[in-house]
Amino acid sequence: MVRPSTPEDFAEMLAVINDGASAYKGVIPADRWHEPYMSESELQGELDAAVRFSCFIEGGRILGVMGVQDKGPVILIRHAYIRTSARRRGIGGELLAALTQKTEKPILIGTWKAARWAIDFYGKHGFSVLPEPRARALLEAFWNVPARQMETSVVLANDDRPPGAT
Repeated sequence: MVRPSTPEDFAEMLAVINDGASAYKGVIPADRWHEPYMSESELQGELDAAVRFSCFIEGGRILGVMGVQDKGPVILIRHAYIRTSARRRGIGGELLAALTQKTEKPILIGTWKAARWAIDFYGKHGFSVLPEPRARALLEAFWNVPARQMETSVVLANDDRPPGAT
């Protein structure tokens, strides 16, 4: 079952994010990895920045989380993580479907260039990798991430012509 997160979910969401992010260790550039991958203050900052999370619940436990952030002309998918023990069960697809069916706006997703599995996952769900110059412009316009993260990221879109596309 997919449902919006509640304040009571905070600790379990953080645990899911950090467990799920373990897939990036040794894959993304070493200077981008840190432990924990997301701190309590970082998660609170994302909530304060209006990232609205949904949780996939099974057996009373959160097995996956995914956020959306409305940035005016676009919606961003943010922080999509599945518990290591629950991967490859369709949870990510259910979360993505639940979050994307509620908008007519173009949807953008940023992820690590090295995370081939994530890029392939989003590709299977109708998203395409944008050319690097376009991705950089969108990262600068809609995300608040360091320059180094922009250098090591890709942007995917569900629309061939997201805002500002030429």
